[in-house]
Amino acid sequence: MSQTDVVLTDTHTHIYYHAGSPQLEEHLNRCFENNVHRLFLPNVDVASITAVMETVQAYPTHCFPMLGLHPCSVKEGYLSDLSAIERAIQSHKIYAVGEIGIDLYWDKTTLVIQQDAFRTQIGWAKALGLPIDIHCREAFDEVFAILEELKDEQLFGIFHCFTGTLEQAQRAIDLGFKLGIGGVVTFKKAGLDAVVSQIALEHIVLETDAPYLAPTPFRGKENESSYLRFVAEKVADLHQISLEKLAQITTQNSIDVFGI
Repeated sequence: MSQTDVVLTDTHTHIYYHAGSPQLEEHLNRCFENNVHRLFLPNVDVASITAVMETVQAYPTHCFPMLGLHPCSVKEGYLSDLSAIERAIQSHKIYAVGEIGIDLYWDKTTLVIQQDAFRTQIGWAKALGLPIDIHCREAFDEVFAILEELKDEQLFGIFHCFTGTLEQAQRAIDLGFKLGIGGVVTFKKAGLDAVVSQIALEHIVLETDAPYLAPTPFRGKENESSYLRFVAEKVADLHQISLEKLAQITTQNSIDVFGI
């Protein structure tokens, strides 16, 4: 397989933060130069829907939207936000409900309404036959409790930015989820590399979470989707296969999840 045949998929990027600016074209051109040809874009709140859709409209063969209410955006008045996002989902073609989930790193006081929003949006995904894209930060027990409560054949998707243990990985896989592996796998002391090396590639998709969590050698700087190549090279090395083979497997996994 030649380099031109390599197609990497960034299953989670906020590249739309650059919507309407020359930087968007620059970022995407760097993506294409690094074989990143498929990008899935999750909004985080009502206000970010427009930027997601503008980016998708500008690059319809490369960028694909997800819509949901990020757990850190679940605050007082969240029910009206959910209604607005539900209306947006009814009027746009989307490929997942996300990013949704539970985050207890920033605010533990909103757990009950985060749980309610998570359940509601899982219901949307099931009704639409769509995957969910899960944000889980310091909340594995809480997220797993809801997934196990709602588990059925319609529940599937991706654990975005997975950084858990091998046991947690297996639990997610058993529930029908792929693991979104990003820049953290390149961090020397994170320990994620040891976990990823023991997970069959059929359960893995790649992501950047740009502009966050830039991989080594850009750690601490603004991340971008073109840096997915460094994540891919690390995972390929851990599994002792070629970048081309890794790209083929993980992109097919993303197609299996998103249907495109």
